[in-house]
Amino acid sequence: MSRVGKNPIQILEKAEVTITDSPAGQIVRVKGPKGELESCFRKEINISKEGNSIILKRDSNEKLVKSLHGVSRTLIYNMVLGVTQGYKKELDIVGVGYRAQVQGNKLNLQVGYSHPVEILSPDKDTKIEVDKNQTRITITGINKQVVGDLAASIRAVREPEPYKGKGIKYIDERIRRKVGKSAVKK
Repeated sequence: MSRVGKNPIQILEKAEVTITDSPAGQIVRVKGPKGELESCFRKEINISKEGNSIILKRDSNEKLVKSLHGVSRTLIYNMVLGVTQGYKKELDIVGVGYRAQVQGNKLNLQVGYSHPVEILSPDKDTKIEVDKNQTRITITGINKQVVGDLAASIRAVREPEPYKGKGIKYIDERIRRKVGKSAVKK
């Protein structure tokens, strides 16, 4: 058995989980105080709700099915956590004149290009906020994948460079700095 997949998922008291069968597989719907998420899982994994927990079992020991077992459990666990607690990513903007502004559901970045870069929020559940100094971006949402993808796309606009450290970086990210050119004395 998969070490991850065999662990039951405890349903938090605020969450409500429904599992339905479909021709493609099983559809898991999780509803909580922050919103609702729905995902379809393959037929090879049997998902059942027993009491206050969700249990996943697999039909065979093929390599693909083994890998699906652990991944499916993790995805359902992330759905339960997302609708009850939510997910958050923070980015820091470093550089003279670099700043960000939120206009409705758009993030407007000015990071050294001749034009501002606009990034749209992917859905209504994902929120983008900027602090008053316009140098810290906070992304919150219920879907872990959407929050992570949005943070990665914002960081990709201007990745931090190793000489001065200018760019957009995650709060907990450490940039390995390089030594620049130095004058050689003769």
